[in-house]
Formats: sequence, C-alpha cells, structure tokens
Amino acid sequence: MKYTIAVIPGDGIGPEVTEQAKKALNAVADVYNHTFIYKEALMGACAIDATGNPLPDETIKTCKASDAILFGAIGHPKYDNDPTAKVRPEQGLLKLRKELGLFCNVRPVKAYDQLIENSPLKKEIIQGTDISIYRELTGGIYFGIKELSDDGKVAFDGCSYSVEEIERIAHLAFKEAQNRRKKLTLVDKANVLETSRLWRKTVTELSNQYPDVTLDFLFVDNAAMQMILNPKQFDVILTENLFGDIISDEASVIGGSIGLLASASVGEKNALFEPIHGSFPQATGKDIANPLASILSAAMLLNHLGLHEEAKAVEKAVEKSLVLGITTEDIQGKDSFSASTSKVGDFIADYIENQDDSNLNFKNIHMGQSTII
Repeated sequence: MKYTIAVIPGDGIGPEVTEQAKKALNAVADVYNHTFIYKEALMGACAIDATGNPLPDETIKTCKASDAILFGAIGHPKYDNDPTAKVRPEQGLLKLRKELGLFCNVRPVKAYDQLIENSPLKKEIIQGTDISIYRELTGGIYFGIKELSDDGKVAFDGCSYSVEEIERIAHLAFKEAQNRRKKLTLVDKANVLETSRLWRKTVTELSNQYPDVTLDFLFVDNAAMQMILNPKQFDVILTENLFGDIISDEASVIGGSIGLLASASVGEKNALFEPIHGSFPQATGKDIANPLASILSAAMLLNHLGLHEEAKAVEKAVEKSLVLGITTEDIQGKDSFSASTSKVGDFIADYIENQDDSNLNFKNIHMGQSTII
C-alpha cells in the first residue's frame, strides 16, 4: 500500500525524534511491502523565523492532502520567555487543530514494568496501569472569547461547549472502552460549571447506546487525586479541553518517563500523531533526546491507517529496547551507559526488520560494543 505522510519536525528536538520515527516507518515499509511518501512542512518557531507565520498556508495544504500527519514538537525560549510576543509557536498548533477539525486527543498512559523504578510513585500503586485519555481538543476555554479591560486590570476567558461537540468525542471514547475493559470515567466540574453539567447530561444520555460500558463520574479535583492514589482504577477517561490538558500531563509521570508518551489528535478526515513532550531546547542537537514517544506515535499512526500488525511490530521493538536497556539517558540515568537518540532509532528499525533475532547480541551490536555480525 502507498500512503502520504505529512511530516512536521518543528522546533528543538522535534526534528531529531521525528527522524527516528521515520526510521521505524521505513523499516515497516520494507518488511510489509508498503510505500510511505513523506511531505515535510513548517510549523512553530522555525516557521515564524522563515515566514513570519507559525502555520503557513502551505503547511495546511500539505496536511489536508495527506493520509496522516507525523509531528515533532514546537517551542523556543525566545518566545517562551517573552510574554509580550504577539506571534507565538503554539498558535500554529492551535490553528492547525481548528483547520483540520482535530477535535479528539487520545493519550495512552501505560506503566512499563521495565520503568517502574523510574516513577516517583510506588511500584504497588502504578504497576498494571493502562489508561486511555480522551480529551476534547477544539472547544472550551482555550478557544473561547478572550478580553482584557482597557486599564489592563481585569481579564476574561470564556468557555463554551455544544451538545454536538460533546457527542462526537463521547462516541469515540465509548467505542474505545468497548474494545478495552468496558469502563468510561467522565471527568468534569459539574458541581460548579454549567458547561460541565451539559457534558454530564449529554454523556449520560449517550451511554444508553453503549449498555456494555460502565459509566462513572469524577470531579476534576478528585480525579487528579485518584490518579495518584490508584491509577489502576481507570480504563478510559473522557474530559474537556482544559481538564484533559492537566490530567493527561499529571498521568505522564506514572510511566517513569515523559519520553515514552505518544498521542493522537483525530478528526473526521485528518489525524495528527505526536509525542507529548515539548521541544526541550536544552537538548537540541546533542543526540540525547528520547525518541520512543515519537516512535510510539508512529505506531498509533499505523493503527489509524489500519496497519495493526505493523503497529504491533513497532510496539514490540520499543518494548525490546526497554528490556535490553537500549535507551537514552532520561531512562538509564546520566551515570549509566545510555544510547544516543539515533542509536535507539537504529535499534528499533533493525529489530522490526529482524524480529526473530531477539538475543542479547542485539545489545552488543547496536551499542557498538561488539563487531559480531
């Protein structure tokens, strides 16, 4: 099969980790007889520097014409440290979500056994955690009316949701729950917010169409606490934009490394796949950034295209890299022998192409400790 993939490397470590994801995709193409045609595009600080626009029209056009989008990261200190900047890299991503109708963000959170000790939470608390967070992405307070009084002393941010906006993501979350452990938790603040009361009413009514899924509710403050006390209780979490932003980032500490967390942003026609980490400018060009989240995002991309066996091969390669310790310093620690960004990508690609060879010689060969072939 032939697929066109828009690639937005972005800023900071974005280009480095995206290149490793492409290595994994190229290995999949070789093994499973596919063709991936990459179309690179600008977004973020690099786009501002080149065009003055964080999201050039050409990038939107490229994304709309592609089967899927692979995205790295955006952000740069010269904008992060300047609150007065009128044009910011993040504006490009928000606009792209709107332009492509990417209303649903999906973030898997999994506690890998090999990384349990890396988590700040106790092993007995997090072991076995496997959550899928569904966050509404194009509505709510981030896209509401924003006002500042003439004297600059009063600010206003409006939050609104429609039944249609709630239903379209709720359907996806219920279907995900049907394919998992059949439990859906709606996170809201219905005791205070009118928008949350509409979410609760709409999702409750919709639950009648999914009788095999158990629906429960948590206020967002309690959900944040429960995420730390007992994350294993969650299967699929459904929530609005702001709450989802906070809850999903909180959940990211469970796995032991933010460098393993992938995500998808999907709409009716388009889908974008990205690691959740930022641009990490301090690591730019040092070949130390963890590429596994970007590689797992590529696995999600493959699943989106219906290439489920291929996605499993990528996931298996990632798990093998963790078992063998072929990982970057954020996992191994600075005082331990760790692999570079590019070496991890090389290992993942080679493992996909040599899935039957799972012995420890892999570690020696790919870490450059042996010339055995």
